[in-house]
Amino acid sequence: MLNADALNQLRQLKSDIEESKVVSPGTVKATNGRFGFVALDEGRDVFLPPEEMQKVLPGDRVNVIEQEVDKGKTQGVVDELIESRLSTFVGRYLVKGKGHFVVPETPGINRWIFIPPKERMNAQPDDYLYCCIHKHPIHDGKGQAKVLRVIGKAGDAGIERALTLATFDLADAWPASVVQQAENLDEAAIEALAAGREDRTDRAYVTIDSPATQDMDDALLAEPNATGWALSIAIADPSAVIGPESAAEQEAFNRATAIYFPGDPLPMLPDTISTRLCSLMPEVKRLVLVCDLQVNNDGTLGDYSFHQAVISSRAKLSYDLVSNLIEGREDEDIKALPDAVANSLDQLHQAATALRKWRNEHALLSGDRPEFRLRLDENRRIRSIEPSVQNEAHRLVEECMVAANRCAADFLAKQPSGLFIQHPGLRDDRADNIRALIEGYAPHLADIDATKPEGFKALMKQTTDLDAELPVKAVLSRQLARAELAFTAAPHQGMGLNAYTTFTSPLRKYSDLYVHRVIKAALWDTPMKALSSDQLSALQSTQFKARQAANSLETWLKSDFAKTLGEEPMDGVISRTIPAGFFVRLEANGLEGFVSCKDLNGKYSFDPVTLRLVHNKNGRIFQLNQAVKVSFSGVEEERRQINFKLVEAEEIPVTAGS
Repeated sequence: MLNADALNQLRQLKSDIEESKVVSPGTVKATNGRFGFVALDEGRDVFLPPEEMQKVLPGDRVNVIEQEVDKGKTQGVVDELIESRLSTFVGRYLVKGKGHFVVPETPGINRWIFIPPKERMNAQPDDYLYCCIHKHPIHDGKGQAKVLRVIGKAGDAGIERALTLATFDLADAWPASVVQQAENLDEAAIEALAAGREDRTDRAYVTIDSPATQDMDDALLAEPNATGWALSIAIADPSAVIGPESAAEQEAFNRATAIYFPGDPLPMLPDTISTRLCSLMPEVKRLVLVCDLQVNNDGTLGDYSFHQAVISSRAKLSYDLVSNLIEGREDEDIKALPDAVANSLDQLHQAATALRKWRNEHALLSGDRPEFRLRLDENRRIRSIEPSVQNEAHRLVEECMVAANRCAADFLAKQPSGLFIQHPGLRDDRADNIRALIEGYAPHLADIDATKPEGFKALMKQTTDLDAELPVKAVLSRQLARAELAFTAAPHQGMGLNAYTTFTSPLRKYSDLYVHRVIKAALWDTPMKALSSDQLSALQSTQFKARQAANSLETWLKSDFAKTLGEEPMDGVISRTIPAGFFVRLEANGLEGFVSCKDLNGKYSFDPVTLRLVHNKNGRIFQLNQAVKVSFSGVEEERRQINFKLVEAEEIPVTAGS
């Protein structure tokens, strides 16, 4: 037995060791394997071996001790859990012998997690579950989970959507307070709120949208004048119906945006508000925020003004009907349009044509990338994929919305604070590669400073129809920075505009609803609560998560549909290249699949400047926009990645420049 002095010495030794060890804080990063890394706050990554990864979860904030293991190589030992950010996850219920586990679907959790008997909620084998961490594995590497909800089984109708909602922690139901607020609203409430607003119910506003759309948030009207057109864009005004600190407003902020999942959208506002009382349905009075603006004959914008008004849309028109009218076709629906509506549509088309001409000459237009519509069956899986043609009516509406949003941005730029969409152009970390690209394939443009808005605009314009062996603009477009929300005005380089915002979709995007509040507070002193920097960051993160969720569900449905493709060769183009291979977008249905370099003859090297894959011996090239023929070869289920096999490809000439 140790005496008191020995015990004290031992305690002191342990204390000295604790004080002398070097611990570093960081965030756990998982991999597809059993090992992982800790991204230290100081900027380095420290390797975590499998036995240490067993103690942590993706996203955990930990303190680690770095140890040397072999000839200068180091690895991390987890010393302490600071914070666990993984609160919930989804997985599949598995019974193995006497053990009951959840097999997580969350990337990076490469283990089964035990579920104690009292936390199983009568789940059955192969059920999909929504779980939380009941016991963190930090102490012994043996975590435990608790079942919060049984989601369903593979094959259930709509299981893909339900799992996506759970995976991204998206609420499908409304809080009771929001339901109560919506139930208290009716047509009488709209009539009462209309008092004191401009009455424009006698004017020929119309909505132009897809036949299935119910949340119609814009109506249009145009009249000719001496120098061009008086364009009037009426936008649904939910900010008048729900208070700035109400339950519905808070829920709209929490959701950030409506998510247009295939066949079954997840709205930002309850149907009572978004598809009934605020939707600009025909022949009913609706509250709107109107932007009146002058469009000059050359497409420039003149004076503009905002108005709180009441309108009664004359008609809900489809894109196809308006396009047919523009193209001079006649059918019974077109003949039935009132003269005032037909005349306004003609003037809208003329004004939009002028606006588009100005943008083409002085700003930047995005190319018309092919779009496709998913048709679902009774089980909410893809039955067919059809091309969705963008016609003149789509472009008409787009130009009117962009013009109104430009006016809103100009107005907000004159206020102490607003809400803008900034786009910084090309990514800073790709500057050297972009410079090398231009010098090699468009040397006559090498003097353009692409870091400046005007330089970026000039570069994108002059590479549009560039006659070069490499699709330079496509390569540049793959290296753009992400657009961001900000309180101050700055260029939107992707659109070639000095400032930009959006306020034309307040039923679908919280940022647009907030811009309504800023405009109304500045003009009519209506109440509003300004967003903080933290709230703006949270709003942007939620928007990004919503896009991820929509993409995830669509990818899942498409990967299942791909299994029906058969083995026939299909035409496509290379849409993306990476060192491991390239992605091909099929021309017939827009599906994207991966062709691995492992399935090609010989070895290929990836050029980060041209984004090309080049054969190490014969110089064969695969690059963006290259035509290829592929066949379906399977689906990688874990990532739901469609895989293709190359059948043949358009040959790219091997030249000195290559």
